[in-house]
Parts: sequence; C-alpha cells; structure tokens
Amino acid sequence: MNSKKQKLDAFERLLDIMDELREKCPWDKKQTFDSLRHLTIEETYELGNAIISGNLLEVKKELGDLLLHIVFYSKLGSEAGVFDIADVSNYISKKLIFRHPHIYGDLKVKDDAEVKKNWEALKLKEGKNTVLGGVPNELPALVKAQRIQEKVSAVGFDWENSKQVWLKVKEEIVELQKEVSAGNIKKSEEEFGDVLFSLINYARFLGINPDTALERSNQKFIRRFNFLEASTKKNGTTLDKMSIKEMEILWKRAKNQIP
Repeated sequence: MNSKKQKLDAFERLLDIMDELREKCPWDKKQTFDSLRHLTIEETYELGNAIISGNLLEVKKELGDLLLHIVFYSKLGSEAGVFDIADVSNYISKKLIFRHPHIYGDLKVKDDAEVKKNWEALKLKEGKNTVLGGVPNELPALVKAQRIQEKVSAVGFDWENSKQVWLKVKEEIVELQKEVSAGNIKKSEEEFGDVLFSLINYARFLGINPDTALERSNQKFIRRFNFLEASTKKNGTTLDKMSIKEMEILWKRAKNQIP
C-alpha cells in the first residue's frame, strides 16, 4: 500500500488537476453547485451499487468519482471566497474530535451502543434543536425511517428486544388487513406505511440494513427474471405469449440456478 507521503502527493496532484481543469476546460468552467448536485447524487448511488455487488475495484473507482466532487465543490467555495478544501478538512477533523471524547478526552464507554448514545447527546450540544432535527427531509423514505429509529433509540426511546418489535409488526399487519377488508384505501395506505416502519425497526434489531436487504432482493429478482426472459427466447417465444403456469415452471428453474 502507499505511504502517507504518497497519499498526500496523490491528493495534491488531484487538487492541481482540479485547478487546471477549472481554468482551461470549457465544461468544468461552466459548473456550479447546482449543476453538480444531481451528478453527485448519481455518483453516490453508483458507489452504493458497487459496495452491494462486492466489487472492490469498482468501489475504488466510484470513491474516486465522489472524491472529485468533494474537491470540485471545495474549489467552487474557494472561488466564492467562502471556504476551501482545507476548511472542509479542518471542519470534519474538529467535529470528529469533539464527538469522540472517549478517544480524545476522558470519557469512558463500554461498547458501540454507548458511543452512539453519547454521539446524539453531543449533537444536541452543538446546537441541534431536536433529536430528529438532523434527519434530512430529502432522504429516501426507507432510509429516513431507519435514521429516525436509530436516533430515537440513541436517547433511550426504544423497544427492549426483537420479540416485542415482531409482535408490533404482526399487530400492524392485522390493522392493515382490517382496513383492506373495509375497502378504506386512505387508511390502508396509512397502515401499510406502519407495517413498513415496523419491519424496518425489526431489521434494526436483527442487525440488518433494510435498504441493503431490499436492494439485494431487487438484484436477485432482476437476475432471475433475466434468466426467465432468456430461457423464453431460447424456446422461440416471448413472455407475453406464455401462460402464467409456463412462466412459473421457468421461474422455479431460475430460483434453483440463479442465486
């Protein structure tokens, strides 16, 4: 692996390239915070996909793309006279030191749960008005639910064990079925949301990341459906010309052959 000097040299090279591109490249010269925003979101999702696939070479590439965006935003901040990459680095360093008094201070903790609990208490000292004030509204709903539950748990608002949470899941499913049977669409939507929220909470107690679990299921379904589609074409037909029973036979074969 690279030495610390090599790492610093590599980062300095990236900063120099950014300066040069901003000065000479027509595309880079036109970019703003707003124009880069959607690209940054796309790069973040691509990094997430690379992590789920377990392809570390792709993770390396996507981290590079994301690092470029951080350097780019810092360059724009420097041009505006507001902040530069040193300010960004110093800010996060100061924040990490403040939020790790068990490393940089005298606080004693016995496990990661105490670290998380103290982390939330320190965030309130930093000026956060509420425990949930740090949950971005823009987060996808599933991820937001997970963050909400993590934050309230850190201040002690939580179930005692997973059995209690599973009972809550079953309770919410019964309430959903009741509203579905009554034909109440609005209440069914509300109860369906409660079921999802409870399942996400249950996943937390099991140590499962629900967003990752769902994405793995998405990818598994895609692989199996692609197999189904390819098998159909080999037989000289298309899915819209097959019966559901014929598709079920191929689907069972896909489940046996495709992980």
